[in-house]
Amino acid sequence: MTTITAFQNITLDGVMQGPGRPDEDTRGAFHAGGWATGYRDEVSMAYAAEGMRTPGALLFGHRTYRDVLDHWTTRPEPNPFAQVLLSTPKYVVSRDPGTVLRHPASTLLAGDGVERVRELKAAGGPDLMVMGSGELVRALHAAHLVDRFTLQVHPIVLGAGTRLFGDGERVDLTLGRTISTTTGVVIAEYAVR
Repeated sequence: MTTITAFQNITLDGVMQGPGRPDEDTRGAFHAGGWATGYRDEVSMAYAAEGMRTPGALLFGHRTYRDVLDHWTTRPEPNPFAQVLLSTPKYVVSRDPGTVLRHPASTLLAGDGVERVRELKAAGGPDLMVMGSGELVRALHAAHLVDRFTLQVHPIVLGAGTRLFGDGERVDLTLGRTISTTTGVVIAEYAVR
């Protein structure tokens, strides 16, 4: 069966909103965007490269799909992410069946996101990685569809912002692997028990 891994950058207090840049996600008057800037090092880049070599597909909420692909595919300088993002199969969850997907290898999962992902997972296709897409991850987690979490925990406490986990039932995780970066970020891979 297909496994789903949620790959998230979070702060020590669990905030996952807007790690990349100030304008990434300002919902709820969030003005601390870009908090992960300056924490990339050779260890985290090697880990990212390892992930890019792993076969599978990407799963996005439609907002994160637009943001991530538009950002990485329009950067003026060459980057290793654009070609991988464009060539990797992508599934995009949206309530709106009229959502337009502008990038190649993209498939729309329109309607109830949890049900559409449940169907996709049961069909036995490639393993799926969710990048960002907090609302989608919380819904899939509540429906017991997330099999693994890969968390890049940054040594920052923001005190405000959308957190990865909201209220819900207890879920036990098993730690599979940890990597410490030179900038204090801890990469932790957990399996859902």
